[in-house]
Amino acid sequence: MKYIALLLISLSLLSCRKRLDSFLFNGAKLESYQLDAYTGEVSLELNGQFAVPDSLIHRMHFPVSINGETILVHGIYVGDTNQIQQDTVILYCHGNKDHMDFYWCREKLYANIGGLGRYGVLMFDYPGFGLSEGTATETNMYAATSSAISWLKDRGLTNERFVMFGFSLGTAPVCEVAAHTAEYPLQPNKIILEAPFASAEIMIQDAALLSMPGSFLVDLKIDNATEIKKVNVPLLWIHGMADSFLSMKSHGQLVYDHKSGQKECVLVSGGEHETTPFVMGYQAYIDRLAAFIQS
Repeated sequence: MKYIALLLISLSLLSCRKRLDSFLFNGAKLESYQLDAYTGEVSLELNGQFAVPDSLIHRMHFPVSINGETILVHGIYVGDTNQIQQDTVILYCHGNKDHMDFYWCREKLYANIGGLGRYGVLMFDYPGFGLSEGTATETNMYAATSSAISWLKDRGLTNERFVMFGFSLGTAPVCEVAAHTAEYPLQPNKIILEAPFASAEIMIQDAALLSMPGSFLVDLKIDNATEIKKVNVPLLWIHGMADSFLSMKSHGQLVYDHKSGQKECVLVSGGEHETTPFVMGYQAYIDRLAAFIQS
């Protein structure tokens, strides 16, 4: 009976491992991007504020090479693509949910930082999300991020005008690029992390309350709290103090404490995982982002 019980526990944990990996990459496929016409759930409700004219919206895709095969990853650039060689550009790495239609409201909000058109903003869907081809994995997410950076570099972006902004899962590629600059086409001049998680292991331990290594349950190697130690550019950390998905204390605070050099933080009382910009006030939120980017 003892060995049967151990076998059943092992099988249960293996099943849990599969579910947890899928949970962390919770993308959804689309037949087309609807943007303002999208009627599904969205990250934020802007209620008609911070509109972006069609003339500034550019849908695009770029190739990503993965294990000798090439897939296409889709992105949306808001701004004047002919001005990338002189504009400051924000590369926004979204969270683990759905696709770009879910996060489109956030890209519109960021396109209004400092006034509409002040900064270009590129958002893209990770492999397996939206219309992007391929499979959602940590390695593929980093490969797609590298290709997005190449797309910007090929159009004239340089290090001193490059800002990376990651939300939730998206903080992983930001920390990866900023910590391993020699491996990527450009080095960000500044990084913004909103609701970052310290590591996949801590996330699983928080969620499952299991007294075993999180690495036993999930294949992800993400460890922002370690990677941030290698980052030498200024950091702005934003976190809702009521975040029940990624606790401010066990995740964001650990990442922030491990960062040396120039850093700033904005802790929003009552802010949940997705609601921090709303609770802070949209204009106050983007004004704070503008102050950091312009400093």
